Amino acid sequence: VQLVESGGGSVEAGGSLRLSCTFSGITNSRQCLGWFRQAPGKAREGVIIQGGDGIISYADDVKGRFSISRDNVQGTVSLQMTSLKPEDTAMYYCVASRWVEYGRCPFKEEHYDYWGQGTQVTVSS
Repeated sequence: VQLVESGGGSVEAGGSLRLSCTFSGITNSRQCLGWFRQAPGKAREGVIIQGGDGIISYADDVKGRFSISRDNVQGTVSLQMTSLKPEDTAMYYCVASRWVEYGRCPFKEEHYDYWGQGTQVTVSS
């Protein structure tokens, strides 16, 4: 499995960014796929994850601002971020689970066996 992120960069508070992740080797549409992030000096945290049933898990502080879109045929998953805040500054990682998941995908780091290399997002005030 390979996950390759792109689209990071710098933006002012209130702006928008779109991250993309191209994946290969994920053979089942029910594998969880989405995004984690890690801010400087903080632990990695789940941001938004979509399962095969289409159920989406959101971190509380991104609800209403971030959205995810997944295309299993094209092999892409995107993260659209709007109304960005300085506290959204972090390295963003595309992640995928090894196993099929029925229902809501968890925000447990150990649940995800596959990680991209990360893409930096910096939001200035």
